[in-house]
Amino acid sequence: MTLPSTMRYIDLPSFGAPDVMRVAQGPVPAPGENDVLVKVAYAGVNRPDVAQRMGNYKAPPGASPILGLEVAGEIVAVGAQVTQWKPGDRVCALTPGGGYAEFCTTPAAHCLPVPKGLSMLEAASLPENFFTVWVNVFDTCKLKAGDNFLVHGGSSGIGLTSIQLAKAWGATVFTTVGNEEKAAFCKEIGADHVVNYKTQDWFADMQAAAGKKGIDVILDMVAGSYIEKNLKLLALEGRLCFIAFLGGSKAEIDFVMLMLKRQTITGSTLRARPDHQKSAIAVSLRDKVWPLIEAGKIKPMVKKVFSLEEAAEAHKLMESSQHIGKIMLNIAPADAGAEAP
Repeated sequence: MTLPSTMRYIDLPSFGAPDVMRVAQGPVPAPGENDVLVKVAYAGVNRPDVAQRMGNYKAPPGASPILGLEVAGEIVAVGAQVTQWKPGDRVCALTPGGGYAEFCTTPAAHCLPVPKGLSMLEAASLPENFFTVWVNVFDTCKLKAGDNFLVHGGSSGIGLTSIQLAKAWGATVFTTVGNEEKAAFCKEIGADHVVNYKTQDWFADMQAAAGKKGIDVILDMVAGSYIEKNLKLLALEGRLCFIAFLGGSKAEIDFVMLMLKRQTITGSTLRARPDHQKSAIAVSLRDKVWPLIEAGKIKPMVKKVFSLEEAAEAHKLMESSQHIGKIMLNIAPADAGAEAP
């Protein structure tokens, strides 16, 4: 295709509330020698986007300052060293930034094929959550069949991905949620023990449900007052992994149990990882997870789709925590024959 010289994208002229975002016109980026250029159909909205908008999550060196860490669309150009993809290929991709735009560049090795049977919209909802869950829960914390697994925030994109993947691997799944609708949804997709932390003592209920064994792996986005309780829940040689600090990053902790039970505490951010690590995660997902998605055993969970012009409304919904599943942006103009949500 003949590429335009300019594109629509979400500009962030200053940090602040959702309404600081605006649609702007700018140059179409050129792919580097190991990159592809994607004509974006849909982009995912994620918590790191909100943090970046507020000035709390800087783009890494060399990354686009435009928001957006996952997309799906059609490859329209490839770098000189790219051999695994060609123009016309339909992909979903983890991006270093730049997803809230009509065109986006990303390393070729961070792309995955749109799974068979999925729409472009559904495919765009996968990369950020699946890369994050895979590297933390499976690569780092070594979740295996028979383990007890707890994820806080079960109705989030990360939570729903974790529940489905952990169940597929034969784990018993525990999760916390904020209302009964979210609790019912998490049970429906496979969670074994669900606690509404607003009406129940989540720690006492989880402790009773896990019994003497305790929890083998905990994936936590809350931290704060949850930290010490998580450590008390952990089993012998249990693993606690932090991926966000929505409840604060500081706490007073008694580390005696850490020593007595030989526990492990770890944490990471995905965006700052070296490209070769993200490439390895993509290979694992393609080999071990994409077949499960194509077989219908793991399903994308899209809550609501907003237009590019409605990016502020999408962020407001994200910040409200009232949603169950993924929030997405339809990047294509309304008159461009975009795929219907």
